[in-house]
Amino acid sequence: MRTAWAFLATALVALLAGMWIGGHPRNLPDGIRDVFVQSGIAPEVSPSDDALSVIESYYFRKTDQARIEDASIRGMVSQLRRQYDDRFSHYFDAEELASFNEAIEGSFSGVGMTVGQSDESGIRIGSVFNRSPADRAGLRAGDVIVEVDGESILGQNTDLAVAMIKGPEGTEVTLGVRVQGRGESRRFRLTREEISVPVTSSRVRKVGGLKLGYVRLTTFSEGASVALGRAVKRVRDKGAVGIVLDLRANGGGLLPEAVLTSSLFIPEGDTVVETRSRTQGNQVYKAVGGDLDPPPMVVLVNRDTASAAEILAAALQTSNDDPVVGTRTYGKGVFQQVIGLDNGGALDLTVGEFLTAEGVSLAGRGLKPDVFSPSRPAARTDLQLERAFEVLGGEVAAAEGS
Repeated sequence: MRTAWAFLATALVALLAGMWIGGHPRNLPDGIRDVFVQSGIAPEVSPSDDALSVIESYYFRKTDQARIEDASIRGMVSQLRRQYDDRFSHYFDAEELASFNEAIEGSFSGVGMTVGQSDESGIRIGSVFNRSPADRAGLRAGDVIVEVDGESILGQNTDLAVAMIKGPEGTEVTLGVRVQGRGESRRFRLTREEISVPVTSSRVRKVGGLKLGYVRLTTFSEGASVALGRAVKRVRDKGAVGIVLDLRANGGGLLPEAVLTSSLFIPEGDTVVETRSRTQGNQVYKAVGGDLDPPPMVVLVNRDTASAAEILAAALQTSNDDPVVGTRTYGKGVFQQVIGLDNGGALDLTVGEFLTAEGVSLAGRGLKPDVFSPSRPAARTDLQLERAFEVLGGEVAAAEGS
C-alpha cells in the first residue's frame, strides 16, 4: 500500500511539473485536464495568457511569442491612453528601454534644439541654438518633427523620440518636419555635433529708463535651482530692479528641482505643489526657503511649457501674484514611473497627478496666463518677450509707488 501511495504521489508531481512546463492546462490530456480544471488545482490563467496559448497551439503558422506578447502589452497601454485620455503612458520593449535609459542618463551629440512634449501630431521645436546644425539647416521654433530617419514618431514617448534624434558626433540624422506645423513634411538631413546646452542664460536691458533683468531656464535637471539662483543674483548685481523669468519651451524635469526653484522666490512654508497617487499616496510639497530677496517678476510661458515648469509658474502666480504672460501652457499635470517587466521591457506608466497650491489640476488644460500674448514666429522681434517687459515695467512702477 505504501508503495502504491508513493507511486501515486510521484505521478501527481510529474503531472504538476508537466503542466507548469507545458505552460497551460490545455496542453494536458483531455481527461486529466478536466480533473485539474474542475478541481481548481490548475493555476488561474488570465484571458490574455489564454489567448496567447491558443494562438501558439492552433495558429496555422509558427508564431513569434515574444512579438505577440509585445503587441499585447502595447494594446493594453493603448487602451489606457484612449480610455483615460492619457498621452504619457508608454510601453518600451527591451531595445526601446535601452534607448530611453541612454536618453535620460547618457551624454550624446545632437542637432541643437529644445523640443516640447510629444503628441499625436509630432514634437514641436521649442527653440533652436544659434550656429547649431538645426539652425544652419533652417529649422525654427514652431516647426513640428514627425519622422526620424523615416520612422514616424507620432504619439511616441518624448525621451525616446529625442534619443532617436541624438547620436554620435559626426553621424547624420534625417528629420521629417512640417514647417510651423502646416502642410506636407519636408526632409532635413543634419550632421550631429557636440552641443553645449546651458541650463540658464541671463542679461540686463534698459526699458523706459529702468534696468530690467532677463533670465531663461531651459530644464529642471539636477542642479537647476542652483544655476537659476546664480543667474538671478547675476542680473541683480548688474542693477536689475525686476526680472522676466522665461520658461518657454521648458519641458520640465525633476520634481525636487521644481520645489527648490520655487523655494528661491516664494515664502518658506507656502505650498508649491500637491501630488495624488492611488498607489503612492498623496503628498504636499512646501517651499523650503531660499536665500533670495526677489524683485518684481513676470513669468513668460507658452504651449511648450510643461510639467515642472508649470509647477514653478503656478507657484509664482499663486504665492507671489507674479503675472504670467504668454499662452496657455501644455497641461502635463501627471507624473510617470518606469516599471521593469520580466521580458526585459518596461512600462512608463502614469501613476499620479499633481495639483497647484490652490488644488487645481493642470492635466489636459494647462496654466492660464494673466496676460495673453500669442507668439508670432514670422515677426522680426520677440513680441512675447516685449510684452513681458512691458508688464514688468508696470509691476516695478507699482512696487516703487507703494
